[in-house]
Amino acid sequence: MLGLIGMELVFGSIALLVLYMRGYQLSSLYPGPTLAGFSLGIGLYLSSLVASWIAVAPFVASQPLQPIDTLVSNASVSLTSIIAVALVNGAYEEIFLLGFLLKGLRGYGLSLALGVSLLVRVLYHLYQGPLGAVSVLAFGLVLSLYYVKSSSLFPAVFAHVIADIIPFM
Repeated sequence: MLGLIGMELVFGSIALLVLYMRGYQLSSLYPGPTLAGFSLGIGLYLSSLVASWIAVAPFVASQPLQPIDTLVSNASVSLTSIIAVALVNGAYEEIFLLGFLLKGLRGYGLSLALGVSLLVRVLYHLYQGPLGAVSVLAFGLVLSLYYVKSSSLFPAVFAHVIADIIPFM
């Protein structure tokens, strides 16, 4: 878990430095926490749970135990580690996938921007197995559609943080 935090902090810092050197407006990537954002994040998380359940339900009976199930059930990490990873990972992924990638590709059309962002999201979650990939796709779609409509990054980041914590509880 600490390796993941370190990797995302290093890669994120390098990415931000490159963007800064290229004149990118980094302030547009700051998720700006608000009280309303926390509430919206909880709502987004719950909506994504429903969407994930609907997307995965037709396949559950025919699938064996998924890699993510084994990973979570065998994990023995502290609550502090889980929260630290969730905070860094949630911010890292949503700032990149929504704040940079989805927003940056909008000029090529919403379908392409959504498609590329969702493809990248699913590709780096393939370790979770087929059902995990379908669930991540549904989760990402909910967050992406919210971001497209609102341009507000914090609720998506907070929903992702919650999604990273809950499985370990």
